[in-house]
Amino acid sequence: MPSLAQLHETRQALDQMLAILGALTVAALLAVILTKRLTPLSALITIPVIASLIAGFGGKTATFMLHGVQSVAGVAGMFIFAIIYFGIVTDAGMLGPIIKRLLKAVGNDPARIAIGTALLALVVHLDGSGAVTFLVTIPVMRPLFERTGMDRRILPCMASMAAGVNFLPWTGPMIRSAAVLHVPATELFNPLIPVQIIGLIFVFVTAYVIGRRERKRLAGLAPHVNERAATVGADERAEESLLRPGRLAINLALTVVLMILMIGFNLEPLAVFMVGVVAALQINYPSLRQQQERIDAHARAALLMASILLAAGAFTGIMKESGMLDAMAKAAVALVPHSAAGHLPVCLALLAMPLSLIFDPDSFYFGVLPVLSQTGKAMGIPPTQMAQAALMGLHTTGFPVSPLTPATYLIVGLAGVELREHQKFSIPYLFAASLLMTIAALAIGVLHF
Repeated sequence: MPSLAQLHETRQALDQMLAILGALTVAALLAVILTKRLTPLSALITIPVIASLIAGFGGKTATFMLHGVQSVAGVAGMFIFAIIYFGIVTDAGMLGPIIKRLLKAVGNDPARIAIGTALLALVVHLDGSGAVTFLVTIPVMRPLFERTGMDRRILPCMASMAAGVNFLPWTGPMIRSAAVLHVPATELFNPLIPVQIIGLIFVFVTAYVIGRRERKRLAGLAPHVNERAATVGADERAEESLLRPGRLAINLALTVVLMILMIGFNLEPLAVFMVGVVAALQINYPSLRQQQERIDAHARAALLMASILLAAGAFTGIMKESGMLDAMAKAAVALVPHSAAGHLPVCLALLAMPLSLIFDPDSFYFGVLPVLSQTGKAMGIPPTQMAQAALMGLHTTGFPVSPLTPATYLIVGLAGVELREHQKFSIPYLFAASLLMTIAALAIGVLHF
């Protein structure tokens, strides 16, 4: 019979193997997506399944996948019904007047459109929900980008930056940190208010700079843009039979009610959008044939992105249930030299945003942060400082590009861009925001080197 020491050594060896395999799995996933070797759907299913089989889990892999799919089923369902809902009210012409007013306010100036996108996302994200923020911001602003010919990657980037920097006391990372450390969320948040202000200034400066660059690019493509606008106009005329101008007010009222139910009353978005789809169909297209046509028109895009969400759930399910994420967390903590423990908060803050690509929110905040906090505490570092360091980027600026969060797939689906293009374009700006906030936190004394 093996001794306790032998069992401990065996467990350590297993954890090391799982940690290495987990790191290789995440690296392989990012590599094949960014280099266009596989589609996101294929990569999210194929790579973790192979890793699980290599680890020797065999038939358990299917159970891991099922648990992961179940964890994102609500988000995938919400995505399907949200896409169908916004498709229906857009067909009915609800966004037309909104777009015209926005165009009047921002004109055709790409700089103003980019700033307006960031501002809208910032305001909507006051409820703390990234999903609701993107569901509201991107469908409203996307037609503006299409009509002006702007680079569509700017839309998810601006929305991601505004939501990522806006880490309020009721957002997910803040709530998780407070729960783990058993402190009020305001104790973590209040010292970070100046840091967040600096981050938000960076967001709007970046929006202006990107918008100006886009303005120069479009200036040299004016004939092409005009030709494109004429084509869009022709498409719109072909869809005039779907417009319901007499029901604009009721469609707007219905949309506002849905937003209030989700934001003000914190009702489950899936249930809200399910009811919203039924109401929108009855209001705008009462005949059975028209309703079926509208569902068919938007179901393909909704189901395509929902399938990617479910695949992402299978990926995270395998990573969690197999123990790879936990093993990676332990390995990450063990890699910190004892002599460097005093610099732990700064090191964590600098690596926070990239670590979002490796850990999902629950694994880090409930698995890694408690260990890091205790390690820091033994070296005289307040646990709150470790949490504040993590908040510089770990699933704040990092969550809208992480392959481990459903919000990332929601963003690219709504914006109509590929995941790899969104990551390539947005990651440098989000990482820059994280680094700037880290410098600000050092400068004002929230973090100490």
